[in-house]
Amino acid sequence: MLAKTLPALDEPKAGRLTIQYAPDAGREIVENPPRFTWLPVIEDEAHYVLRISTDPAFPVKSTQFHSAIPLNFFTPDMPLAPGDHHWSYAVCDPETGKPVTTWSTTRSFTIASGLPETPLPARATRLKDATRAHPRLWLTPDRLDAFRAAVKTDPGHCTWSTFYEKSVLPWMDREIMAEPAGYPDNKRVASIWRKTYIDCQELLYAIRHLAVGGAVTGDDKMRARAKEWLLSAARWNPAGTTSRAYTDEWAFRVNLALAWGYDWLHDLLDDSERALVRDALLARTRETADHVIRNARIQLFPFDSHAVRAVSAVIVPAAIALLDEADEAEDWLHYAIEFLSTVYSPWGDSDGGWAEGPHYWMTGMAYLIDAANLLKGYVGFDLYRRPFFQKTGDFPLYTKAPDTRRATFGDDSTMGDLPAVKIGFNLRQFAGVTGNGAYQWYYDEITRTNPGTEMEFYNWGWWDFHFDEMTYRSDFPQVEAAPPDSGLRWFKGIGWVAIQHDMDKPDKHIQFVMKSSPYGSISHSHGDQNAFCLAGFGEDLAIQSGWYVAFNSTMHQNWRRQTRSKNAILIDGKGQYSGKDKVQAMGATGRIATAEDRGDHIYVRGDATAAYRSLTPEVTSVLRDVYFVNREYFVIVDAVDADSPVSIDWLLHANAPMTLGNSTFRYSGEKAGFYGQFLWSEAGTPELSQFTGFSDVDPAEIAGLAESTCLTARFPKATRHRIATLLVPYPLSAPRRVFSFLDDQGYDCDLYFTDADDRSFKVVVPKTFDVGAKAGGQTDRKDKT
Repeated sequence: MLAKTLPALDEPKAGRLTIQYAPDAGREIVENPPRFTWLPVIEDEAHYVLRISTDPAFPVKSTQFHSAIPLNFFTPDMPLAPGDHHWSYAVCDPETGKPVTTWSTTRSFTIASGLPETPLPARATRLKDATRAHPRLWLTPDRLDAFRAAVKTDPGHCTWSTFYEKSVLPWMDREIMAEPAGYPDNKRVASIWRKTYIDCQELLYAIRHLAVGGAVTGDDKMRARAKEWLLSAARWNPAGTTSRAYTDEWAFRVNLALAWGYDWLHDLLDDSERALVRDALLARTRETADHVIRNARIQLFPFDSHAVRAVSAVIVPAAIALLDEADEAEDWLHYAIEFLSTVYSPWGDSDGGWAEGPHYWMTGMAYLIDAANLLKGYVGFDLYRRPFFQKTGDFPLYTKAPDTRRATFGDDSTMGDLPAVKIGFNLRQFAGVTGNGAYQWYYDEITRTNPGTEMEFYNWGWWDFHFDEMTYRSDFPQVEAAPPDSGLRWFKGIGWVAIQHDMDKPDKHIQFVMKSSPYGSISHSHGDQNAFCLAGFGEDLAIQSGWYVAFNSTMHQNWRRQTRSKNAILIDGKGQYSGKDKVQAMGATGRIATAEDRGDHIYVRGDATAAYRSLTPEVTSVLRDVYFVNREYFVIVDAVDADSPVSIDWLLHANAPMTLGNSTFRYSGEKAGFYGQFLWSEAGTPELSQFTGFSDVDPAEIAGLAESTCLTARFPKATRHRIATLLVPYPLSAPRRVFSFLDDQGYDCDLYFTDADDRSFKVVVPKTFDVGAKAGGQTDRKDKT
């Protein structure tokens, strides 16, 4: 009798916006075991079997089988031996684990020796030792007893007395808030969005802090007041104005408030009260979980900022609070743990980078930290062991120094203030995890230089730092601060390069950040491939222009996301695609081809060809080379080739107007300034102009906000452009000059530089002799130093 032929596995090609097949040959493995991901079949209820072997024939005796996997991603519960391995998967019967389709394509990978070992305990065992008593969020009952005894002996233990005085007692006398009314005519209004955002956050503060305060002190009156707040919020309509579908950020906060209240007040509630709160919490969590898993489907399309954040912000705490009290809770918790252990973070890379920029690193990582700490305290699972979390503190440290404001990339709601205090708190958390004193230094600097902003929207609307301080000190050690190293950081996977020079010395500090990213302009990224930002000597110099007044505002869409607001170039007046189509946004990419410290200079090359071709298809190459010479000045060489003649607008933004010459520009700020000169252009000399303001922006959105100035150097049309620019930052107390001359009598343009210490430097730019037509055989010559 012939064996039954299994149906073929549906194994489609992965797209730019989908999860990828991994691991695979050519991709570096940074942890052991590797994380396995694949495209799911169309049946949501499908289960999978995964096989792993050192032999591509998969002999049974030397093959690992992992059966009945309910998701299209998986982390094994044990490391693999170093060496070459092979894997494939199939859809299986969830009861028997046997394949019900053919096996997938076999993929191969190599495990190097000495990789961090980060297995994930299997579902069958990972929750077995977790208590089912309450509370579970932050402190379990045994730890609560110890904490209660400690603060009774020493009220200052873990800053308890400060938290109690400033973050607990004020809520005793506050009137319990009513259910939010929502938007007039259900049309979003930024001011109401922001006010209700804070209202819902304050609901969390009231319930969580009164409940914790009452439990630690044994104050029945305080616990009763917490219960009043909780029962009131539980009666809000889960499908009303605080539902996820209406405004997800409001919903996340209400969901979290109910989770903390249900957990910490659980034993104080009678059966009917417990049912009221549980039903409300279940309904809200179910709405968010259904959206994340079944609608946004981040296991297939992981580039959804809010949905990914909801895994940490909502699903983890709610599922812990509801575990064993609702059928879905255990599945939600397993999903969250496995997503954070396997797919997370779609915005990150193995160097710790975050494609959305340091501000959205702050928000995403803050909720991740909360979830990781809850899982560590309740389940005993340490997510921080993953290499990404060991390194990711480097990203804000090197891309947004404590004395900078508008000198980095991405959306940023601090509106020109110094970095938000929460970035410092996040860095301190990673200091406690890794022992890195530079992260503690950053925290110390932020708390020193940026006091008094705790009640600003971007802080108070998200976090109560007294609570954060108390919970950190209860769970992690204090780390001694150490100044950060100067130098270059290349976050290869996200296409960011950062240079920090003497970050701990304000009178010498220089920050330079350049971006050319494979993530293009998706999500909170912008059309800024090959752009740069510069800060120095305590002041922002070449800035990211505009204000993040609100997502999707005219300022956001028409100016800030656009290439014209960057220190970049326009080609025939056009920049890079930065609209709402996610496919086009992800396709408008760049890449950092090289980033090297060469001793007397740091060299960076960015390639933004794909980004510019998104709107100007006649372009064939767009490169930008940056030389940071002797840690003092910059030489920037832009190289653009096209099939037909194009003009180039070279843009630079500053906080105020500049002084322009025929080929020079100078900016003077309050502490520092810069001057620049266009040294050579193969296509001819530029025309310089400047404009102060923001085009195509509703004036009402930016009322009272300062306007910045854009320098434009327009170069005439040519099929080949080579533009060399000198940029010299300096403190106003000690202006600098860099002397230069060129020799272009030959096949190259040789640029020579000397500084006040007689240190010389040379940049060589290949040239051609016909810029009005195609660039002939010179196009494949490489620029050299």
